[in-house]
Amino acid sequence: MKYDSVLKQIKPDKYEKEKVTKLAGKIIAVLNHLAEKNDIPAEATLVGSVAKGTWLSGKADVDIFLKFPLETSMRELKEKGLYLGYECIKKIGGYGEERFASHPYVTGKLEGYEIDFVPCYSIKSSKQLKSAVDRTILHNIYIQQNLKKDQIDEVLLLKKFMDSVECYGSEFKVGGFAGYLCELLILKYDDFEGVLNAAAQEWKPGLIIDLENLKTGEKFSEPLVCVDPVDENRNVAAALTLKKMAEFVIASRNFSNKPQEDYFSTRNIYTNPESILKQFKQRKTKTILITFKAPDIPPDALYAQLEKTKIALTKKLVDEGFMVEKSSYWTNENDLAIFILEFVLWSLPAYQKHWGPKIWNQVHQNKFLEKYGEDAYLDQDRWVVELPWKYEDAYSFLKFILAEENIHHLKTGKQIKNELRRTYKINDIDEVISDMELGVLNFLFKFLNPNWHLWR
Repeated sequence: MKYDSVLKQIKPDKYEKEKVTKLAGKIIAVLNHLAEKNDIPAEATLVGSVAKGTWLSGKADVDIFLKFPLETSMRELKEKGLYLGYECIKKIGGYGEERFASHPYVTGKLEGYEIDFVPCYSIKSSKQLKSAVDRTILHNIYIQQNLKKDQIDEVLLLKKFMDSVECYGSEFKVGGFAGYLCELLILKYDDFEGVLNAAAQEWKPGLIIDLENLKTGEKFSEPLVCVDPVDENRNVAAALTLKKMAEFVIASRNFSNKPQEDYFSTRNIYTNPESILKQFKQRKTKTILITFKAPDIPPDALYAQLEKTKIALTKKLVDEGFMVEKSSYWTNENDLAIFILEFVLWSLPAYQKHWGPKIWNQVHQNKFLEKYGEDAYLDQDRWVVELPWKYEDAYSFLKFILAEENIHHLKTGKQIKNELRRTYKINDIDEVISDMELGVLNFLFKFLNPNWHLWR
């Protein structure tokens, strides 16, 4: 298949390259001038996909690292790094906010671009690592030295393909492939089609990619292992989930069998409340939504807490006798979060069978009969008693477990717990779907059609 028309759409043109490069150069000049003027031992440098030329058109997030000498204390690195970031934003004209990775950094909006100002240590090898972000400098050098000019287009094709099949991005929300991992895959398999052919035909959990033959792959347990060429103790694919690895394999097989340009564009969702509700009714299940205010925490922390809470909530429901077919969550990362719970069994009969000991163990038998007396009866040679279910339906249990005095029984993050108990609402899906915003409707569509993005 020819990819010229695809590359024309996804590759930054001359104007975009010049604009981004000019802005990055301007920022670096201002930062270095500020550092010199204030006697701060830091040097600004451009890193990431913009520095490597591997960014998709319209998606240039400019990463500027502020390199400090190794003898700089962490406290000084943080304070002076943040100072330089904020002062640069003020001087150029824009706005910024503090964020947190392994340590604080500043993100600014300048001339329409998102700029990250990240303080780090100036290291020459991974043995000098003092913070997790330090190795990014080494990543930059490695890719610039090893990725051939004609392979940049192959990286762009791979990134766009992964993005279109929803496998791109190493953040918790996605659990997919990082940009650096895409670049390493092209180095391993030469080009875009080489990666897809390998994934379609050869990939299985336990695969180890070790470009520099560092021989440390066996120490990692993730589904895909790609030993970081600049740090033998790191798996570049650590964030990749088994699900996203499997989805990429299936999408690669589908594309290999029937190559189409459509695989380089996101499928549009055409839906409305009526069609979604109709599909839910056809399933003949019960679907409940728990809505609440999303806590004001970084996205990765928010999604991790939502996942933890979903698992805990589902387990509690199953332990109480309810059958949960599927569960998931969604958030706009601002003021709304939702748990969705689809039940096969959401209402329970009056009584449940509670099994006791066999009659041959008289010690245990006597304890059982002391507790239940003449209500107990025999099923073969085993004592049984019928007890009422504590909660007659899923609503009753959810109201119990989310109550102020009981929510501590639910394993969840502190911020999620606080907002849940203060702001939660429980509704049948048909009670609220007409008021749902587009983002929620798209989420519900994907909940009902979980494979929609893999096929064209």
